[in-house]
Amino acid sequence: MGFITRTLKSIVKSILKLSRPVFSFEDNKLSFKISSDNFYVYELDNYETKTKHDSYTVEAYTIESDSIFIEYIHTHNDVQWRGLPSSLYREFLKDRLGFKSVEILEKKEYKNFDFYTFKIDEHFILNFIYIYELNKDIFILDVKSELYENLLKNFDKEYVYNFEKNKENILDIDISIVNENNFFNYFGHEDMSN
Repeated sequence: MGFITRTLKSIVKSILKLSRPVFSFEDNKLSFKISSDNFYVYELDNYETKTKHDSYTVEAYTIESDSIFIEYIHTHNDVQWRGLPSSLYREFLKDRLGFKSVEILEKKEYKNFDFYTFKIDEHFILNFIYIYELNKDIFILDVKSELYENLLKNFDKEYVYNFEKNKENILDIDISIVNENNFFNYFGHEDMSN
């Protein structure tokens, strides 16, 4: 009987480890799942959270601090994006923030994580982290490069950030792709027509 109980507990523990979300935000802390047993935690100070609403989302919100901007989108099961979410989001940023040019300086891909370093209008560095799970998309902008660099080092211990860091570490963004989905159809039901 003890063997069966231990086996069942082991199976439940394994399922719980695998089912933990790749990204979570609780108690002022961003938590990123690196592996089943390893998490990277980043504490946020002085942030503002705004809930977003769209008929295609289960949950959506933005988090804005001085140097970090996050848009979290959890869609219903029968919803799909009209293209690659990270590409749509980059175009959305470029349009809404009035960037003239966005040059990709670096791109790194790891399971569920894409890291990009952009040069904006030939002088400003913007780090972009895209995290994806089943029906969840998380878009993170990092001006200070701290979260970007430290999170990436959890995937590649040898990683060195080789770009000039911004002198001004303030990110003032008040946009949301969820807010504009009604007008531009970034995502919707699988059967939505072009």
